[in-house]
Amino acid sequence: MTADALLSRALVEEATKKSGLVWVRGSGPSRALWHVWHEGAAVLVGDGPGEQPLPGGLDAGATAEVTVRSKDKGGRLVAWTAGVAVLEPHSEEWEAAVAELKGKRLNAPDAEQLTERWARECRVVRLTPGASSTDLPDTSLAAPPLPTGATTRRTAPAALPRLLLKRRGRR
Repeated sequence: MTADALLSRALVEEATKKSGLVWVRGSGPSRALWHVWHEGAAVLVGDGPGEQPLPGGLDAGATAEVTVRSKDKGGRLVAWTAGVAVLEPHSEEWEAAVAELKGKRLNAPDAEQLTERWARECRVVRLTPGASSTDLPDTSLAAPPLPTGATTRRTAPAALPRLLLKRRGRR
């Protein structure tokens, strides 16, 4: 490997390790996903009840585009092309990846049965880095938000800002 390729590989690894969130695009729109870096690849879990929805096209043998953001500023650091592998439940590779994922999974409603639920109902996907780029795009890459069931039921009362500021002043 050339020095540039080694530096590029190191940037991908360090940036992805430190960022708790990556943007992944398979065959559809990009999605922000939490992940862990394990044995040279980003590993994700999703597509099950209570877990993050994975973008379409993350099938074994496919490729995906991964964009890594800065943890402190949130801006784009590096983008890389990933080879996609779907890990087979209870395989040796799956067990090792799930052990890492379980440690990073926040607010799981069923922490004791988490790995069994993942084996039954979810997919664990490994994204192995390929080519990478630190070039910034010429366009903004802005996109409309994806549809979601999360909504605000009603607007905040008009007096709420005054009430909050009044409480802060009493302390």
